[in-house]
Amino acid sequence: MNPPATAPPVVSVKLLPAALLCASAVLLFGVGHDVGGYGTLVVALIVALVVDRALARDLLLIAAGLVIVSSVPLHADLSLGHMVAMGTALTLAVAVPWLMHRYVFRERVIRFPVRTGRPWPLAGKLYLLLVVALGYLILPTYLVNTGVYANWPDASDPTIFWRLFLGVNAVGIWDELFFICTTFTLLRRHFPTWQANLLQAVIFTSFLWEIGYQSWGPLLTFPFALLQGYTFKLTKSLTYVVSVHLIFDFVLFLALVHAHNREWLPIFLY
Repeated sequence: MNPPATAPPVVSVKLLPAALLCASAVLLFGVGHDVGGYGTLVVALIVALVVDRALARDLLLIAAGLVIVSSVPLHADLSLGHMVAMGTALTLAVAVPWLMHRYVFRERVIRFPVRTGRPWPLAGKLYLLLVVALGYLILPTYLVNTGVYANWPDASDPTIFWRLFLGVNAVGIWDELFFICTTFTLLRRHFPTWQANLLQAVIFTSFLWEIGYQSWGPLLTFPFALLQGYTFKLTKSLTYVVSVHLIFDFVLFLALVHAHNREWLPIFLY
C-alpha cells in the first residue's frame, strides 16, 4: 500500500469512531457482550459518518468483516460442521469488504501482495529464525503453565490431529488477510501508521482472545499483532507476514500436541 501523500495528523477527531470500533471488537470477542458490541459498532459508524464520510466507508468495511466473524462461535471446535461454518464466515469476512471496496466504492487500496518481485533480505531470513526461537521459548510456558492449552482439543486422535493442524494454519493465514491487509491498510489511510497499527492490534488481540489465547495471552498476542503490522509496512509482502505467522503457529501446534500428551515431543522447556 502506498502511504498517503500528506501525513495524517496525530490528533484527530477521527480517532473517536475508530476507537469505538475497536471497543466494539473488544466487547464482541473479548467480553462476549453481543448487544454492547453491536451497539458500539453502530455508534462508531454513525459518528464516523458525521466526522468524515471517507472514514465511515472504510470503517464500514472493517465492521462488515467483524459482524460476519461474530456470527459464528470462535472456540476451537474441530467438528466438521463447525469447521465448515467458521471457514465460511472467515472467508466471507475477507471477501465481502474486498468486493465492496473494489466494486461498490471503486477503489483498489485493499490488496493481497503475494509476489513483490523482491527477494527477502538476510535480516528478514534471520528474523524467521528468531520467530522460531521465541515461539519455542514462550509458547510452551504460556500454554502449559496457564492451562489455556485446554482451549484447544486433544489431538491424540489422528483425525483431530490433522484438523487441528489445518485449523491453526488456516486461521493464521486469515489473520493476515483481514487484520493486516484489510484493517491495517484501511486505517493507514486516515491515521499515522503507528496509530493504525495500535488500532488493528486491539481488534486482532480481541479476536485471538476468543479463539483461545486467554489468561495473560494478550501480553503475547498484542505485541505480535504490532510486529506483524510493522513488518507488513516494511516488506509490503503478504507472503512474508504469512510466513512469519505460519512458522510461529507451527511451533504453537507442536506445543499444543505436547501439552495434551506430555510424552509426545518432549523437546520443550517450561
